[in-house]
Parts: sequence; C-alpha cells; structure tokens
Amino acid sequence: MDSLQIFLLAIVQGLTEFLPISSSAHLILTPMLFGYQDQGLAFDVAVHLGSLLAVTTFFRHELLDMAGDFFRSLFRGAPQTQNSQMVWLLILATLPIMIAGELFISLVEHDLRSIWVIAATTILFGLLLFWYDRKGTQLRDEYSTDWRDALTIGLFQVLALIPGTSRSGITMTAGMMLGLTREAASRFSFLLSIPTILMSGSLVTLELITARTAVDWTAMASGALLSFVSAYLCIHLFLQLIGRIGMLPFVIYRLLLGGVLIWIAL
Repeated sequence: MDSLQIFLLAIVQGLTEFLPISSSAHLILTPMLFGYQDQGLAFDVAVHLGSLLAVTTFFRHELLDMAGDFFRSLFRGAPQTQNSQMVWLLILATLPIMIAGELFISLVEHDLRSIWVIAATTILFGLLLFWYDRKGTQLRDEYSTDWRDALTIGLFQVLALIPGTSRSGITMTAGMMLGLTREAASRFSFLLSIPTILMSGSLVTLELITARTAVDWTAMASGALLSFVSAYLCIHLFLQLIGRIGMLPFVIYRLLLGGVLIWIAL
C-alpha cells in the first residue's frame, strides 16, 4: 500500500464510522474509485482499532463511571444506577448483531457487496433517517431508554450488516423513532459502537491470525493513527453541531451518493 492509499482509507474509515453515511460502503467504494487493490483484513482491523480507540477516548469519563457502577451493582445489595443500567442496555442492544453476524456472515461478505445493493440501501435508509429526524418527538435522553428501546435499536443495528446501510445511521434512526433527541440518539449509537466494533474486530483478527497473512506493520500503525485522529474529531464536531444542523446534510449526501452509484452501475 502506498502512502496516499493508507491516508485515504484511514481518513474515510475514521469519518464514516460515526457519520450516518456508512463506513463499509465507503471502504468498498474507495478502492474501486481510485483503482486500488483491496486493502486486506489486516488494514481493516487497524483502522477499526483506531476508530475504537477514538470513541473510547472521547467517552472515557462516562465509560469509567459506567464500569465502576456496573461492577459495584454486581454485588448483593448494591443499587442499580443510570450508569450500570446503561451497560446492561448496551449489552442487550449488541446481542442481535452478534447472532445475525454469525448466521449471515457469508451472505454479507460475498452476495451483498454490489454497487446496486449499496446504492439502494444508501438511498432507502437515508430517506428513513430524514423521516424520523423530522417526525420524531425528540423529547428523551439516552438514560430514559429501557430494555425494549435497547432491543429495538439492537435489531435495527442488524440491518447495518448490509453494506450502505450505516451502523451509526440506522441506530440513530431507531433512537429518534423512539423519541430520543438527535444528541441522545447519537450518543447511544456511539456508545453502542464500542462493543460492536470490538466484537467484529476480534472476529476479523482471529480470521487474520488463523490465515497467517503477512502484515505490513507500518501501514497498520499509520492507518490506526490517522483513523483515530479523524474519528475523534468527527465525534467531537458531530455532537457539537447535530442539534443545530440536523440530519439533512447527511441525507442529501446519501441521496447524491446513491444517485452516482446508480449512474455508475448503469
């Protein structure tokens, strides 16, 4: 991999992992558009690790509070708090994609990676995002969610296995559908990304180890660092701006991207 390829793919991953525009679609399309060979499993693991480190660093204070309350709540007589309940909700919301990913991994990796599929999901779920951004009541914060809300968001997240859907986009859509504010839906989505990326990254890492593939450690380190920086800045700016700008800019981008993909496919 040359330096430009590493830079492009790492920045694309860092930005699109948390924006509602689909990182998987962009990682598939970027090599196609620039004529690169597929970057391989090792580099995918590296840039996802960078994104994971970014979101855990950004929410480090909340995560420490959640972890402390969660472990204390496991002892008899210790009270459940909002933080400990949030951990249980995130675990519950992660279970559907763990099960579906195991069942449909072959279908996702091979049969659904076409331009037509990406174009269709980019447009369809972009419109759904727009609908609930406009029609959702947006009166609740993330700590008002219960197990039904978490399970609903988790089931919606399963759709992110289809390239072009956007994990962050579909979980934000589900959150706003349930009455969460844009900011609350975004925060829940970002927190939910931690176990989800950790799970998927672990599976890919295991596959990489068993395959005994040669690894370009310089490319991996550079990709992880660039992905970390771009993802951290993305989360920071997104949470600052989303309450004011809404989801419309991302919806417009998705519609334009979907239209371009259809034009290419034709």
